[in-house]
Amino acid sequence: MILSASRRTDIPAYYSEWLINRLRAGFVLTRNPMNHAQVSKILLSPDVVDCIVFWTKDPQNMLDKLDVLDELGYRYYFQFTLTPYDKSVEKGLRDKEEIIKTFCELSDRIGKDKVVWRYDPIILNDKFDFDFHKEQFSRLCIKLGKYTRQCTISFVDLYPKLKTDILREISMDEMIELGKMISSTAKDFGIAAKACCEKSFLYEYGIQQASCIDKGLIESICGYSLDIKRDKNQRDSCGCYESIDIGAYNTCRNGCIYCYANYSDVYVVNNCKKHDPQGELLIGRVGDNEKITTRNVKTSKDGQMKLF
Repeated sequence: MILSASRRTDIPAYYSEWLINRLRAGFVLTRNPMNHAQVSKILLSPDVVDCIVFWTKDPQNMLDKLDVLDELGYRYYFQFTLTPYDKSVEKGLRDKEEIIKTFCELSDRIGKDKVVWRYDPIILNDKFDFDFHKEQFSRLCIKLGKYTRQCTISFVDLYPKLKTDILREISMDEMIELGKMISSTAKDFGIAAKACCEKSFLYEYGIQQASCIDKGLIESICGYSLDIKRDKNQRDSCGCYESIDIGAYNTCRNGCIYCYANYSDVYVVNNCKKHDPQGELLIGRVGDNEKITTRNVKTSKDGQMKLF
């Protein structure tokens, strides 16, 4: 089993204590985001969890817990989003120069193969224009080039709930222009540029499809082959493999205006008040009339003998 922590919220930034408590307890409860009353119990033994994929914009609060993860026997890597935007776009984040230092420290601790840099989503407007991205992407490559091997990009999606003039559609010609620049610049620093959930027209410009839940990377971290399939619950252009996500929507305090995982600031504030670091659920408790179903999870280690 691959554990995703999490596409729905920034667990390393805000809920790292809760996560460690759940790993020590050996299980976690999660709610089906489409059916609130459906609660699953997920076993978290290192014998079952092949790898944990962390998604974060600031894992500072995880740095003092890495030794615990290692002692417990978990394998893991980080999807680390680091963009050049200011607080008009990402309201809740620390100073970006400080986050860059955290990126480098994390890489020094666990190795640059295990820290995937995400430059996404790409926003294009009068303020964040092509020249802005050209300058800032190069600046970040200079800072991060020694600390990662891969940069994953994506272009902003305009979800119906996003009400802001800062975001606009990006044309295919603009994507191509940005893609060429990013591919060329990243290559100069020994970084492979990949695209998350973008169409294949970028391939000819040196940007391949990204697999954020990356089978090849996980196999190299685990030291064994995995018997896993592509994740059918993601978009058609997604290259991810199957995983179980233990996050919850409307719980991330990063305050990004492009966020798909928060419906409103009010929901986030109310949910965060219900968080208990000792709780079995990330948010709230199981009701008296709610049923808990234990999911059948197991290692994805491929037991089939290989002939070379």
